[in-house]
Amino acid sequence: MTDTQAMAPPAPEHRLPVEAAPRYGGFWLRFWAYLLDVIVVSSINRLVVWPLFRLFDWPLARDHWFAPAAVAAAAVFYAYFVLMTKAFGQTLGKMVFGLKVVDERGVPLTWLTVLFREVIGKFIAKKLLFIGFLFVAFSEKKKGMHDQFADTIVIRD
Repeated sequence: MTDTQAMAPPAPEHRLPVEAAPRYGGFWLRFWAYLLDVIVVSSINRLVVWPLFRLFDWPLARDHWFAPAAVAAAAVFYAYFVLMTKAFGQTLGKMVFGLKVVDERGVPLTWLTVLFREVIGKFIAKKLLFIGFLFVAFSEKKKGMHDQFADTIVIRD
């Protein structure tokens, strides 16, 4: 062996990079993010929607499901979650806690996926006494019922 061969660095090993498994967003992080989002939605209602109702002299009573104020509050609630999730993959609450919604197949979120997750999936999860959200605490990938319906996961950034 010559001196130049002895001093040369060893040949690099040809290994494929191993991707780290994603860190899933757990129940408590998602819970606190959701509470923050509820505060944001409530603030939007109080700062924008209710003053508009007062301006047009519309009733603010929410004594039944289809009262105008109840419909407006629901529209703001679902619009916030759908638009934020589609545009950014996360709501303000998820941003604060470092969480992001991604498609399990690795493709960008589509409107259909977001609508199915945020509107239909969450509506069903809530109507089943919020048990659909408890799936997050006990499933392997921390998927709620709405995540399972839409094939999405919530990961930590």
